[in-house]
Amino acid sequence: MNYRSTLDFLLYDWLKTESLSGRERFSDHSRETFDAVLDTCERIARDKYAPANRTVDTQEPHFDGEKVILPKATHEAHKAFVESGMMSAAQDYDIGGMQLPYTVQAAANSFFAMASVSIGSNMLTSGNANLLMVHGTELQKQVFALNEFSGRWAGTMCLSEPQAGSSLSDVATRGVPDGADFQSDPLGPRYRLTGNKMWISAGDHELTENIVHIVLAKIPDADGKLVPGTRGISLFIVPKKMVDTQGQLTGQRNDVALAGLNHKLGWRGTTNTLLNFGEGKYPVEGKAGAIGYLVGSPGKGLACMFHMMNEARIGVGTAATMLGMAGYYASLEYAKSRPQGRPVGPEGKDAAKPQVRIIEHADVRRMLLAQKAYCEGALALELYCARLVDEQKTGAEKAADEARILLEVLTPIAKSWPSEWCLEANSLAIQVHGGYGYTRDFPVEQYWRDNRLNMIHEGTHGIQAADLLGRKVLMENGRGLQLMAERVQETIARAAGNPRLAAHAEALGAALQQVADATGKAWSTGNPRDALINAVPYMQAFGHVVLAWLWLDVAQRSLALDGDAAKPATAGRVGATDYFFHYELPKIGAWLKVVESRDATCVQMAEEAF
Repeated sequence: MNYRSTLDFLLYDWLKTESLSGRERFSDHSRETFDAVLDTCERIARDKYAPANRTVDTQEPHFDGEKVILPKATHEAHKAFVESGMMSAAQDYDIGGMQLPYTVQAAANSFFAMASVSIGSNMLTSGNANLLMVHGTELQKQVFALNEFSGRWAGTMCLSEPQAGSSLSDVATRGVPDGADFQSDPLGPRYRLTGNKMWISAGDHELTENIVHIVLAKIPDADGKLVPGTRGISLFIVPKKMVDTQGQLTGQRNDVALAGLNHKLGWRGTTNTLLNFGEGKYPVEGKAGAIGYLVGSPGKGLACMFHMMNEARIGVGTAATMLGMAGYYASLEYAKSRPQGRPVGPEGKDAAKPQVRIIEHADVRRMLLAQKAYCEGALALELYCARLVDEQKTGAEKAADEARILLEVLTPIAKSWPSEWCLEANSLAIQVHGGYGYTRDFPVEQYWRDNRLNMIHEGTHGIQAADLLGRKVLMENGRGLQLMAERVQETIARAAGNPRLAAHAEALGAALQQVADATGKAWSTGNPRDALINAVPYMQAFGHVVLAWLWLDVAQRSLALDGDAAKPATAGRVGATDYFFHYELPKIGAWLKVVESRDATCVQMAEEAF
């Protein structure tokens, strides 16, 4: 079964995406138009992205002193993506969009992530523009967001700093009003920014005529003092090149300088930069300081930025998923064609018999089935979250509100789970290849290198875990967790009626109760320090329960549609569900044990003992 058939089943048979065309926003669409979009993206990914994947890995971006140089293939792939209209696929018609469901856009972008993740689907540009469409002024939308949606300009997200990393309360970049009349600029209150931003993906390149940086910086309060922590952080639009109110370049470079390129283990096709703001290399109007236009209210920058961060987290989860999927397909093809060894019979091995393909060996099948369970399960997770986005935006009031809170709870899982377990899938893909997998003769080593980033960026595992246990499961008096439990119970009820799945339904019910009990015990002292010391094991267990739920739901739906568990596609889904319940779900006991007891082994270890 190829990827497209897997995607089609999840989109149409499981999530019933075609039914969205019954909503006013999507009324011009149908299964036919959705398929046309998927066909186009599949073709571009196959023709422009996949052939360049090794090229962009070996021909890293470099700085010639004036500009960043990228391979010709990157320019061609980016041009094809822009011309497809996918940058603004989910946007309104009147700004050049297609008004596609976000679910379809996410599915279509998955082809690019699998073909070459470091050329990518311009996730940050669309996320940057989406943020401005929500929090920007009308002119900011017209000048900046629309030029990003058209592909004329690119966008970034500038949070981290060399000395602060992910600790946003320690942001040192500063913004000061640019003169007494700073509030009179039509593009927004105008500030001068100084500081440094690190790990900025696509922070400098020549793919577009301009780059729109979205930058977090602290500004003084009414008394001229800086507010400590995150309360004083504001958000700014800082273009690489200055523009006028018509969106035309003025010919003036903004005071944003490339300080260096980071050379990475993977994702080598994407420039990753250290940017200096306001160092005076490109003074604007004779003064140092990068010009930044305030977005939203002063001191509310972090709340605005979360709009982009949450979108990016789902994008990272999708990237991790598709890298895992690419490795799975590569190792499956290899296992079907590579002869090695002989089967063990009642009397041992018979050396006189011909070799068999390695897919006939039990351990290779274990590794392939693990990859299938991880990657196809992760794909179901990401598409389910995308479907919640559509429900939040276009559903009836009650359904939209439920989708909102469910998405809050699931976003840390959508980012963290694929980044851990699809990375493990890539490791297994190397193992299936044996020694060949460790060489550059086969693509699986690059998939692993590329995927290793996804546990780090857009919030590390530890950050996602603290967000899940420290905030998300507690939000609105635990309403999100309760809503998720109700949906899991609905799946359990449906699956319990099928003898093939009844045992799994019972196991999932027990696992759901374990998570609920562990959540209560973790917080039983009311002390966040006690609760969060084992936040990562909690998140791992929580994620496994979510994936078990989704696999059971997928298997139940597949059996209900086919009525024949022997059909290859259905047998594959049910087999992956069996694997997950037999090999993976039992792991949650060990993870939750340390959560429930608030085990302090790690935090009590003396520093010198390490």
